[in-house]
Amino acid sequence: LEVGTRLIRCKDYMARRAADAGILAMECYFPQRYVPQTALEEADGCAGKYTVGLGQTALAFFDDREDIASVLLTACARLLERYGVPASAIGRLEVGTETLLDKSKSVKTTLMAQLFGAEHSDVEGVSSTNACYGGTAALLNSVAWVESSAWDGRYALVVCGDIAVYAPGPARPTGGGGAVAMLVGPDAPLVMAGPRATHAFEVYDFYKPRGNTEYATVDGKLSQDAYLASVDTCWSRLKAKLGAPAAAEQLGLNGSPADLRAFDYVCMHSPYNKLVQKGFARLLYGDFADDATAPRFAGDAQRWAGVPPAKTVGDREAEKCFVGLAKPDFEAKCAPSDTASRQVGNCYTAALYMNLLSLVSAKASSLIGARLLLFSYGSGAVATAFTLIGREPSGGSALALPPASPFTLERIATTAQLAERLTARTCSDLPTLTRALELREERYGQAGYEPSGDVGALAPGTYYLAAVDELHRRTYSRK
Repeated sequence: LEVGTRLIRCKDYMARRAADAGILAMECYFPQRYVPQTALEEADGCAGKYTVGLGQTALAFFDDREDIASVLLTACARLLERYGVPASAIGRLEVGTETLLDKSKSVKTTLMAQLFGAEHSDVEGVSSTNACYGGTAALLNSVAWVESSAWDGRYALVVCGDIAVYAPGPARPTGGGGAVAMLVGPDAPLVMAGPRATHAFEVYDFYKPRGNTEYATVDGKLSQDAYLASVDTCWSRLKAKLGAPAAAEQLGLNGSPADLRAFDYVCMHSPYNKLVQKGFARLLYGDFADDATAPRFAGDAQRWAGVPPAKTVGDREAEKCFVGLAKPDFEAKCAPSDTASRQVGNCYTAALYMNLLSLVSAKASSLIGARLLLFSYGSGAVATAFTLIGREPSGGSALALPPASPFTLERIATTAQLAERLTARTCSDLPTLTRALELREERYGQAGYEPSGDVGALAPGTYYLAAVDELHRRTYSRK
């Protein structure tokens, strides 16, 4: 197999399993325009409700010039171009999204047409859909492919993203949107290691049964409780698995307790930041449930000694106590990952990975040797807790295409330029946001039109929707 200037001997790779498979590179895309949450608070007459109550800073938004295919295209193109990865080096392309353009056709084929061309069609993978969980499903599938006997020596490309929009009202400030692309392969700076724990169950907390609107049917209280209960269940199951000697050895616990103290950083799915704070506190409550007599739990927490986690979901007093107790650990372990999500809003399938990219951007090479706990949740519901380990790659991978630099944590941070790109966005007013979302609502499901959103508002290099013909076939251009 010819990859750039390098010949990969597929048979040689297929004869052995890949070592240290995980995330090699990351890139993201988010809208160029945003509205401060304070502007939404002022308009709704509810000072502090969105900035303090939700923990959000800004709401990014798309108009009808961008759909989910263009958003994912931009994220993929940024990664491939900035890391110098040719289309011929990709053997699997897996998409995670719940923003569907078609109930049958995978958006993966649109990405193939724009980025790969007819000569590079031997690419496995399709789209994974389960609310916000699709990005994690795509990542797990891709790592499994690299580690399998079917791996042919090429990279996997994972891209996840969504456009989160809500009808006018109290849910609208919890919207947002964006995408994250990840290159997966061996000798990775972020290795997927150790066991993982999943909780899959039936709940109608957030779902989209109507075909005539982008808006979901949402039970906010039920969704929050399902999220927090999933943290409890996944965390308990993961700790039980980490108690096995082989798993503990794989993560280098060396006799240390398999609890929150074993992890240097935590990234969680983030519909809004206040829910992340509550979810992090549930991790600490899980440790408390296992050992309520530990000195770190002395004081007010003893009121809940012997009370199972499931009995305290929705208990405001318990929540307040453990959010306060967890605050120092939250600021040290979790807050470094919230840079983008607080300023962009909910990215659904990409939310967890936008947080991971924020963490890498903030900490870069200091993550070498660090254990990262990740929690993914998708309504309906499926949730998984898993671990990544930061490491310094050997640089000897046969997939390191010369003359490109090795894939490192520092390279991810410097390539993404996350803080600079967030700062360079355009601050818009509320009428602009309202008109953009009205355009999306008017165009949803229509055929035979050209979008009217302003191409000039897009950042250079952004893909956008050029037209939709009478048969709903879409064409794209790039700024």
